[in-house]
Amino acid sequence: MSTKTDLVIKILFIEKSVEDAEQIISLLRNNGIAVRPARATDSAQMQAALDELGPDLVMFDPEIGSLELREITRLLDGHGRDVSLIALVSQLDNDAATDMFVNGVRGIALRSQPRQLLAVVQRDFESLNTRRQLRRLEAALRETERRCDALLDSSTDAIAYVHEGMHVRANQAYLETFGYTDFDELLGLPVLDMIGPSDAEEFKSTLKALSRGEKIPGRLEVQARRADASAFKANVEFAHATFEGEPCLQVVFRRQKVDPGVIEQLQRDPVTGLFNRARMLETIDQAVAAATEGNMGQALLLIEPDNWQSVVSGVGLGKADELLAAFATKVESLLGPDDTAGLLGEHMIGVMLHSRNDESIKQWIESLQTSIAGEIFDVGARSLTVAVSIGGSLLSEKNANTELLLDQANQALRNAQSQGGNRSDLHDPAAREKADAERERYWLNLLKQALAQNDFVLYHQQVISLQDAEGEFSEILLRLNGPQGEVLPGFFLPIAEKHNLTPAIDRWVLSHAIELLRQRERFGTPSTFFVKLTSNSLNDTQLIPWLADRMKQAALKHGTIVLEMTESKVITSLRPAQEFVSAWKKIGGRFALEQFGSGLNSFQLLTHIDADYLKLDRSYMADLPQHPENQKRIAELCRQAGEMKRQTIAEWVEDAASTSLLFACGVDFVQGNFLQEPQRLMA
Repeated sequence: MSTKTDLVIKILFIEKSVEDAEQIISLLRNNGIAVRPARATDSAQMQAALDELGPDLVMFDPEIGSLELREITRLLDGHGRDVSLIALVSQLDNDAATDMFVNGVRGIALRSQPRQLLAVVQRDFESLNTRRQLRRLEAALRETERRCDALLDSSTDAIAYVHEGMHVRANQAYLETFGYTDFDELLGLPVLDMIGPSDAEEFKSTLKALSRGEKIPGRLEVQARRADASAFKANVEFAHATFEGEPCLQVVFRRQKVDPGVIEQLQRDPVTGLFNRARMLETIDQAVAAATEGNMGQALLLIEPDNWQSVVSGVGLGKADELLAAFATKVESLLGPDDTAGLLGEHMIGVMLHSRNDESIKQWIESLQTSIAGEIFDVGARSLTVAVSIGGSLLSEKNANTELLLDQANQALRNAQSQGGNRSDLHDPAAREKADAERERYWLNLLKQALAQNDFVLYHQQVISLQDAEGEFSEILLRLNGPQGEVLPGFFLPIAEKHNLTPAIDRWVLSHAIELLRQRERFGTPSTFFVKLTSNSLNDTQLIPWLADRMKQAALKHGTIVLEMTESKVITSLRPAQEFVSAWKKIGGRFALEQFGSGLNSFQLLTHIDADYLKLDRSYMADLPQHPENQKRIAELCRQAGEMKRQTIAEWVEDAASTSLLFACGVDFVQGNFLQEPQRLMA
């Protein structure tokens, strides 16, 4: 998602430091975002900046001290404009973030993460523009409805609004056409009463189809019936509408005064025989409307012969129409039964493709270029070849706007021409999603290959006892051998979980961990491996029997496996987790709860899950020496755990001072990069 570079974002910075504000301004400008900044440090300056700048975004430092968040939101509310408020923080604190969101902050940007900061600014600015555009559209819609209502009464076409087959509104022309004097005579009258018996069944079927949301027919020819039982031929047109806020159907009856063949002829370009510009734009509007309803497989293409002026000067101006007609015939010959083509410019042909997938659209473009390149056009006494450039845009809900669609297709055409012509360029509004899908397919194949070829790697990080527990304790960490090096599980496990590969990965890890424990048996040193278990494995009914068999084969006397899962995942799968842990402990296994203490009442969970180890939530460890409230909370958790005969583990310990404090709090084990960086696990 990118912000248009031709738009200027007006940003008010509420910052202590000019340098900090300038750093962010430079970051935005270096990434192609034009900024018009202002800065304030107190209420008076902020009020003046709001009046003078009229900002789109306000980016404030919560640590500024001279201006409270509530005062900022009060001033913004008093200003009356829709402005996005973004907090600039050095690190993310859950409690502080919650308070900020509750008090009107729309986004939080991390100074230390430039990409995240950019994403927040772009997202909030685009969201702001969307809200503003929505308000403009709503106002325009109200004005349009007002005008439509006025035009309805002045229209010479017979127009009625129908809800569930009954008249709810009709204009004067409708009353006169059908011989009624007052709408009260029509109120509650079925529109089917206006149709002759021979066409009643078809008309009824059409109404039913429209009520199911099926495609609106272009025109229906019927024998209409007046109040005096006389009849006349009419063309009926339908459109979805609203009346007094309720969905209904607009029905227009037009007496057949003009031969339909003449109307068809009037919609054609006299030179090429294709639809004229007005009719082609109408076709594009219909395709856009269909896209808003979820219709897929449509694309707008713009086609122009290369170097047209040079070609025309060669054949003569008098023969230009003949060449254009031959060119148009060639384009039309490749159209499918649902496709349409029309002349949108002097020599620009627009093509609306329907019911095709992306690959089919690209193949059609290639076949057109190949066909035209291989064609010899005979114009008068001359024979010549023509090269063609094609620009287009796939149509989806994302770009279901006629003006936007035409702009995207036109830009693609100019891109193709700027590369020397005889080329094509196709805009895809869903390119990012497709790239994500392609990335997912890539990782999925890599995972399947890793399982088949043992391309996973195990690391371990020591878990150090503060209470002189006997033996060695380590947490097992998984890596993937990727083409560019080792990959952390955060990149591939979400995809593995989505495609139900995590149980197989869990078995791989457990199998290798048990084998490594077996190899360590000869040293006679008690070793305990903490192994993470994914939630999908809870439903693997064969995992416990498989583990029992592997443990029996390994004949471990000193080695122990501790399976661990996060508290939040256990809570959401409480019954299968309870059954799994119970079965696991029956065969001698142990269990640990990760991120313990993050819930409202974590110890309540222990009445259902018999956990041996409680790995304290890592949020307590951040700058522990500076947070006495966290120290108090850890001490309380350790006290309760000790009373219940559970052992506690503190993860993410990053300094010596924290280690001393954790010992004083009564923590049993500590783990973190300060104590030992993860190392490759060797036999």
